[in-house]
Amino acid sequence: MAYINLLPWREETEKARQREYFTMLTLVSAVALLIVFSVNQFYQMHIDGQNARNQFLQNEIQLLDLRIAKIKSLNEKKKELKKRTSVVEQLQRSRNVVTQVLDEIAKVVPNGIYLTGLEKQDNSLNIIGKSESNNHLANMIREIERSDLFEDAILESITSNDAKSKLLSDFKMRVRIKGLINSNESSQQGAP
Repeated sequence: MAYINLLPWREETEKARQREYFTMLTLVSAVALLIVFSVNQFYQMHIDGQNARNQFLQNEIQLLDLRIAKIKSLNEKKKELKKRTSVVEQLQRSRNVVTQVLDEIAKVVPNGIYLTGLEKQDNSLNIIGKSESNNHLANMIREIERSDLFEDAILESITSNDAKSKLLSDFKMRVRIKGLINSNESSQQGAP
């Protein structure tokens, strides 16, 4: 008699194939997920490393900015100190100016000129006096221009008064003193 297998072997084989297919599919999916996760972790590690380096550079840049600001403030203080030092040096050089001016006045005033007043305003000197002739004034101006201490002699006025002596004429002259700073400039430069 013929042997007939009535058991559902085809269904069992198909179920076994399906189990094998799903097992392989699960295994491939797990491997694919593992690869994707590994690649993601690799790139994330590089991104985190780069972010850490960027943060380090940002911190160093901030420190350098602070140092630069400190250096700028120190440079400003240095400039201010240099200004003050130069003002002190100029004042030191000009402290004996009064005696030098009087000495130089004695040298540049020729015979025939009589001084009646001297007024100092900042770095200029107003000379008021009487002259026997205009030639004497011209000689005085030439001497002032040759002087090491005076410059820019400007004769402001010459007047002759007929009521008084006809021999003498009044004059007013302004002279600038070389190397002397203005008191306004020194107070402005010396102010902090």
